[in-house]
This record gives sequence, C-alpha cells and structure tokens, in this order.
Amino acid sequence: MTEGPHKLILPLLALLGALAAIASAQSNSNIGDPALDAYIDSIRADLRSDKIEMITAAMQFNDKDRAAFWPVYKKYEAEESKLNDERVQVIKAYSETWARLTDVEARDLAQKSLDLESRRADLRKRYFVSFIRVLPGVVVAKFFQLEYRLDLLVDLKIASELPALLARPAAMSNETSQTKPN
Repeated sequence: MTEGPHKLILPLLALLGALAAIASAQSNSNIGDPALDAYIDSIRADLRSDKIEMITAAMQFNDKDRAAFWPVYKKYEAEESKLNDERVQVIKAYSETWARLTDVEARDLAQKSLDLESRRADLRKRYFVSFIRVLPGVVVAKFFQLEYRLDLLVDLKIASELPALLARPAAMSNETSQTKPN
C-alpha cells in the first residue's frame, strides 16, 4: 500500500472528532446560540480543509488530472456546502426537539432529510457528468468512491451522536403524538 492512503487516518480522526463535538453541542440546550453557530461554522471550515487534504492524498493525481479536477471540485463543493447548510439546520431542529417531537414535526423533519438525500444524489449525478468530461473514468470513479466512503463515515458519526427516537420511552411518543400516521 502506498503512503498516501495512510495519511488519511489522522485527518479522518480529526474530522470524526469534530463531528462528535458538533452533534454533542447541538443536542445540548445551546441551540440558536450565536457562539454555537460560529463554532459550527469554524468546524465546518476546518472539515472542508481536511477533506481537501484527504482527497489530495487518496487520489494521487498526476499534473494533468489535478489541473482538471480542482476547478470542477470547487464548484461541486460550493453546491454541496449549501446542501450541508440545510442539513445542519435539520440536525439542529431535530436535536432541539427530539424528546418532545410530534408526529407532524417528525414527518416534516423526515421529509426534509429525505429531500436533502435526494438532492445530494442529484448533485453527484450532475457533477459526475462534469467530472467525466475532463477526467478519465477510473479517476472519476475513484473520487466518487472516496466521496461515498467519507460520507458514510460522517453519516455514521452523526447518527451515533444524535439521540435516537428509538431511545425515547413509548409514553413520550404517545404523549407528543398529535395525529396518527396515514
């Protein structure tokens, strides 16, 4: 194995640790706190920087591919960042209300989450076409495999840090339900 992928371990650990801090902070009563929002923005900026380092190390671009990849990636990352802004808002809303979540609120948050997942998949499909125009197929496939794996790790870490509705006592679920599912 080359040295490049081994370099991913430290930034990835930092990324996951930062996500744990975000999720933990969000599940506390500090929701809406400007200091917390500034902290989250700072962590997200650091994560974007770490992600660029991870991509660089894992992809091991030649000069031609490097020159073609980064301009497309910057556009992709800007659009992805907007989706992640929305995702942070959904996570914050869930963290704030999970213990007293009503059926209506649960459906709304679930719908927003599913919509974000769909839009993220659509974004990848659009940028797959953009990347494939300027890069060999193997390079593009390698990037999207890396992107998928990083997203899985991030999603797993967020899910492990947020309180689960499964942990909520049944009595709480019945008390907060306002409508029955269709």
